[in-house]
Amino acid sequence: MTTTVQSAKGIGWFSIVRLGTVQAAIGAIVMLATSLLNRVMVVEYSIAAAVPAGLVAWHYGIQLTRPIWGHNSDRSAHRTSWILGGMGILALGTLLSVDATIMMASKGIFPVVLAIVGFSMIGLGVGMSGTALLALLASRVSVERKPAAAAISWTMMVAGIVVAAGVSGSYLDPFTESRLAIVASLVVLVAFCAAALALRGLERNSQPVATDAPLIDQPLAEVIRNIWTDGSARRFTYFVFISMLAYSMQDLILEPFAGFVFKMSPGESTKLAGVQHSGILLGMLISGAGGSILARRFGQNARLWIILGCFSSAIMLVGLSFAAVVGPAWPLKANVFALGVANGVFAVAAVGAMLQLATDGRTSGEGARMGVWGAAQAIAFGTGGLLGAVIVDQLRARIGQDGVAFQTVFAIEAAMFVIAALIATATNIAQQTPARKAVQL
Repeated sequence: MTTTVQSAKGIGWFSIVRLGTVQAAIGAIVMLATSLLNRVMVVEYSIAAAVPAGLVAWHYGIQLTRPIWGHNSDRSAHRTSWILGGMGILALGTLLSVDATIMMASKGIFPVVLAIVGFSMIGLGVGMSGTALLALLASRVSVERKPAAAAISWTMMVAGIVVAAGVSGSYLDPFTESRLAIVASLVVLVAFCAAALALRGLERNSQPVATDAPLIDQPLAEVIRNIWTDGSARRFTYFVFISMLAYSMQDLILEPFAGFVFKMSPGESTKLAGVQHSGILLGMLISGAGGSILARRFGQNARLWIILGCFSSAIMLVGLSFAAVVGPAWPLKANVFALGVANGVFAVAAVGAMLQLATDGRTSGEGARMGVWGAAQAIAFGTGGLLGAVIVDQLRARIGQDGVAFQTVFAIEAAMFVIAALIATATNIAQQTPARKAVQL
C-alpha cells in the first residue's frame, strides 16, 4: 500500500550556511594534522615521510567506525550532541598529536605511540562529527535545495582549510615549538567555538523534512544488512568507493609529475596545485547552483551531474596521459584547471546524491547510510594516494621512464572514473517532489 505524507519545508539558506560553518571548522582542524604536522615531521625534524603518511592512513582506517556513530545518532534524540562530542574528540586528538610531534624532536618510541593515540582520536572525532553533521543536513534540507546545500557545505570546508592554512602559516614563521603549540591551540579553539555557535538552537528550532522517517530500533548489524539489500544504496556504495579512489590517486603524484616531466620548481608545482583547487571550487559552485536551478524548474536529479563530472574527469585525465608523453609543449595549467572543475562538479553532485539517498531508507536512518558511504570514502582516500604513488615508484624503477609511469596512473584513474559513471547510471537517484514523499506501508 502506498500513501503520501506531507513533509516539512526544511531549513533556510542561513541555516544551511551555519551547517557549512561546522564543516569548515572540521576541515580547519583536520588540516593541522594531515598537512601542517606532516610537513613539520618531515622537514623540521627529518622524520621518514612514511611516518606521517602512515598516521594519516591510520586516521582514515579509524573512520570505518562511521556507521556506528551514524546509527547511534539515528537512535538518539539530537544529532547536535554527537557533532559537538565528535568535535571535542577531534580537538583533543589534534592537540595531543601536536604535543607528540614536538616530542619527536627527541628520539624514542613514546612520541610515536602518543601520535598513534592522537590520530586515532582524530579519526574517531571526524567520523562521529562528520557523519552526524551530514545526517542532520540530509534530514533538514528540502529536496530542491540539496544540490546547493552540498555545494555550500563543501565549498565552506575547502575555505576553512585554506583560511586555517594561511593564518597558521603566517604566524608560524620563524618556526619554534612554542609557536606551533600556540598557533595550533588557537586554530582548534576558534574552530570549535565557531561550530558550537553555528549549531546553537538549529536542530531544536527545525523539523525533519520527511515526517515519515522510520524509528530506528534495530541493532547496527541488522541496519547495515538492510542497507546492503537496497540495490540503489549498495550500488551507490560501489560508486563512492571507485570514484573517490580515482579522485585521490592523483593527490601525491601531481606535483612530482610536474617536476619530473615538466621540470617545474617546487614553487611552480605548488602553484599548479593551487590552480587545481581553484578549478575544484568553481566546479563545486557550478554543480551546486546548476543542480538547484534545474531541480526547481525541470525536476533534474543529481545523477546527470555525477555522470557529467565523472566523464569530464576521465577526459581530463586522458589529457594528462598525453601530457606525460608530449611534455612541456602541453597546456598543463589549463588541463589541470579543467580537471579541477570536473572533479568539483562530480564531488558536489555525489554529496548531493548522498543527501538525497540518505532520506530514502525505509528501515535505516540518515546517519547509518551516511556512515556506510563515509566508511567507503575513507577506505578509498586512505588507499588512493598511496596506491598512485606506489605504482609510479614501481614503474619508474622498473622501466626507467618517468612519462610512461605517470601516464599509466592517469590512464587507470580515467578508466575508474568511467566505471564509476557507468555504476551511477544504474543507481536510482530519483528526484522527489519537494512537498510530498511516497511511503510504502
